[in-house]
Amino acid sequence: MNPIRISLLAAAVLFSTQVMATNSQQDKMTSCNADAKTKALSGDARKTFMSTCLSASAPAPAASVPATQQDKMKTCNADATAQSLKGDARKSYMSTCLKK
Repeated sequence: MNPIRISLLAAAVLFSTQVMATNSQQDKMTSCNADAKTKALSGDARKTFMSTCLSASAPAPAASVPATQQDKMKTCNADATAQSLKGDARKSYMSTCLKK
């Protein structure tokens, strides 16, 4: 292989590694935001949660995401009950929560 091809190959590998790291961080941010929203956090509680969530070495939000639809239903139902939602507000919340 000539030196130009080696240089181009090395640049491509470095670029793809950087893109994957950025996507991973974006995914983590999206997931942490969704969890904070589900928990209805605001103000200092949200800042603390986001800081902890984003600084975790493993994707912590992925561990809290329910694996099955039944688990998701239980989680959304518990969250709606904790927020004392009733009637149309509960239906709307459940619909949004179950689509995540």
